[in-house]
Amino acid sequence: MSGCVGFSHNTCSEYVMGPFSGTLVESRIIIWDIEDSRSIFSLGYYGKPLGIYKPKGIDFETPLILDLIEGCYLVESRLLTVNNVSGKQIILKEMKEICRNQYVDFDIKYLVFKKLRDGGYIVSPGIKFGCDFAVYEHGPGIDHAPYLVQVVDNQQDITATGIVLAGRLATTVKKQFILAITSMKPRRVYFLSFDWWRA
Repeated sequence: MSGCVGFSHNTCSEYVMGPFSGTLVESRIIIWDIEDSRSIFSLGYYGKPLGIYKPKGIDFETPLILDLIEGCYLVESRLLTVNNVSGKQIILKEMKEICRNQYVDFDIKYLVFKKLRDGGYIVSPGIKFGCDFAVYEHGPGIDHAPYLVQVVDNQQDITATGIVLAGRLATTVKKQFILAITSMKPRRVYFLSFDWWRA
């Protein structure tokens, strides 16, 4: 990926199907149809099958739960249509407004999410690691996420203490800490990785 330090490209699916259909329920999108759930999951580990913490392949019999940011990306990719609980379709513009109400700094986070997904990486929430995204080369259940990504605006102040804390956490869990530095005008993402050595 151009400008992406430390990543190697991986294509997650050899075929594209759809569009699929989901329902927005509060802050999640539910894919009720089991075959659609399996197909979306197989496209690149989107979502999580309900009640299954670490699914192994597509052999599951439950609906798929998508995060809003995943749903937004799939809507923009024309792989998914989303309806509200009343059955009315939610268009992309409305979807992004819903996301802005749920995510702090949604626009820059989505810019990074889209950049990584377009590059073939598997992107999961990084909240349990104290960052924005955990990024896989192959997928959950296949490999561990080798990268932790924190999204920052190019005008945002970054403290040395913050970088050291994030880096120490990443090192503790054997992952590489990466800053995704964003610019909205023009829309660009720069990836800056940190390596740590003992003196």
